[in-house]
Amino acid sequence: MKYEKLNKAIIELVGGKENIVAAAHCVTRLRLTLNNRDLAKTEEIKELDGVIDVVSNDVAYQVIIGTHVTEVYNEFMSLVGLGSGSEVTPEKEKLSWKKIPTAVLSVVSESMTSIIEVLIAAGMIAGILSLLSLTGIVSAESPTYQIFQTLQTSIFTFLPIFFAFSSARRLNVNPYVATVLATTVMSSNITGAEGLSLFGYQLPVIDYSHTFIPILLAIALLKFVTTQLEKVVPKAIQLFFVPAVSLMIVLPVLLTVFGPVGMWIGSGISWVFTLLSENIGYWIVVMLYAAFQPFLIVLGAANFLFPIGLTFFAELGYDPVITGAATISDIAVAGAMIGYFLKTKKEKEKATFGTIGFSAVMGITEPAIFGVFLKYRRPFIAVIVGGGIGGLIAGLAGVKAWTMAWGLAGLPAFLIGGTANFVWMIISCVTAFLLAGAVAYGLGMPQEDKATEKEKSLTKAGQIALENVSSGEVIQLSQVSDSAFASGALGKGFAVIPDEENGEIFAPIAGEVTVVFPTKHAYGIKTEDGVEVLIHVGVDTVNLEGKGFTSYVKVGDQVKTGDVLATVDFSAIQAAGFDPTVMVVVTNSADFLDVVPLADESTNQVLAVII
Repeated sequence: MKYEKLNKAIIELVGGKENIVAAAHCVTRLRLTLNNRDLAKTEEIKELDGVIDVVSNDVAYQVIIGTHVTEVYNEFMSLVGLGSGSEVTPEKEKLSWKKIPTAVLSVVSESMTSIIEVLIAAGMIAGILSLLSLTGIVSAESPTYQIFQTLQTSIFTFLPIFFAFSSARRLNVNPYVATVLATTVMSSNITGAEGLSLFGYQLPVIDYSHTFIPILLAIALLKFVTTQLEKVVPKAIQLFFVPAVSLMIVLPVLLTVFGPVGMWIGSGISWVFTLLSENIGYWIVVMLYAAFQPFLIVLGAANFLFPIGLTFFAELGYDPVITGAATISDIAVAGAMIGYFLKTKKEKEKATFGTIGFSAVMGITEPAIFGVFLKYRRPFIAVIVGGGIGGLIAGLAGVKAWTMAWGLAGLPAFLIGGTANFVWMIISCVTAFLLAGAVAYGLGMPQEDKATEKEKSLTKAGQIALENVSSGEVIQLSQVSDSAFASGALGKGFAVIPDEENGEIFAPIAGEVTVVFPTKHAYGIKTEDGVEVLIHVGVDTVNLEGKGFTSYVKVGDQVKTGDVLATVDFSAIQAAGFDPTVMVVVTNSADFLDVVPLADESTNQVLAVII
């Protein structure tokens, strides 16, 4: 396996196979649902070679891998113990009403990400066909064109089947049984058929093509019905009775309840946006989404809006908001990266900005957002300006997407809406690209705080100072009770057994705060020289869930050596039965010649030097 080492490390650091409830992936992310998030060692996962970043929110635990995530995911699922595309059986847990919204969002998002590749493929094919038709290479009336157009349209026409399979995998339901429901409602006898009745009840005329809400609700019910039947049907005959009885129970509910509900929800969304268009205009939504999509990506929430785009396609035949705005935003991200490419004079940074800029212009922006935006923050402003104005132009011009396609390669698909539609989309994207690039170039990259005179003198000698973080007894890392720190697996450094009276935690080095753990017990600092330092307060203190900790910094803050990062009630930590030792390690020690712990010199408190 090409990614066996990486996957084994991820599995171990998220708490082992038994802590994994479900796994899915999108274009760049491995999305995990965990039984216990506290078991996941997020900072250690971030440090793995092959991991760009980690995003943890209420919906999923997301490990940002890159565009080769499919290969990583397939091997990951095999190592977990099941084949690619399968689910790990979740541990039973009590379902509370508070968890239901999060659970719904999780299922919708992860079901959507599982089929995102075929949706992108449909958009790309539409764009290619538009170019072939426009240039006269292939006539739109020819059988060749019709065949490939059928390939493109079938993906959306039979969307319920794709969604049934992906959502069934997410809900740990037999995906083939689930697909039977979708193929049934998609048959010519049911979808769009008039005069149907069930047990004397007249069914409404519903076209199930292009929809996903009815089938998603049906699969959720199928999960419930199957689980209940398995409790009462003897195991010896479950294979014969459970699938058949489940289908016969769920299908009537799908036709009489879920079908109409899905139709009402779709019509409701369409009605709201139509009302908005008639009274204000789509332009404001397009503008806002194009400006702020990077923030949604950071939160892992961007996928929640793509179902709205699919609803537009089903109800209106086109998407007036999401698809076009997403493309404009992606192009603005690329513009910001090219602005930085032109600004920097460092060859390594030029290569980085150029590579991820190309990725962004093709519609893959996670490497830029997690690799550059979160670090420098100013590119967010560039996209707000460039993407916002580009989105405003597209919104005012009424640009519409006639298929789901984004990025540079997806632009030809806008030709389906006519030449004017395509031209205004091009103008919007060019505007977004140029403005974002100009703003990024003008703002530049923030300068970190200057080092102290002592640090400068050490640096001139080829050394960087690590100062104390807390008053108390300085010890070697090998004396720490936590084996991960004691073994040096997390990096070289030193540790301090703190005084109970003084609970202040100081920055041992100047730089940017890159990590503030939610429980406030761990902090990361990265210096201008590329030194990455982890300050970890106590052993297993994550279990205190922040009790006894007060943080004074946030991610992105610039700190000087000696600045107060946090205050800690060490007495409370010990009273709770936890080791209060403070560990300071250079997590990228391998990038330097050595990290040498020193004796406490009292006068200057330099406890280690990085050579």
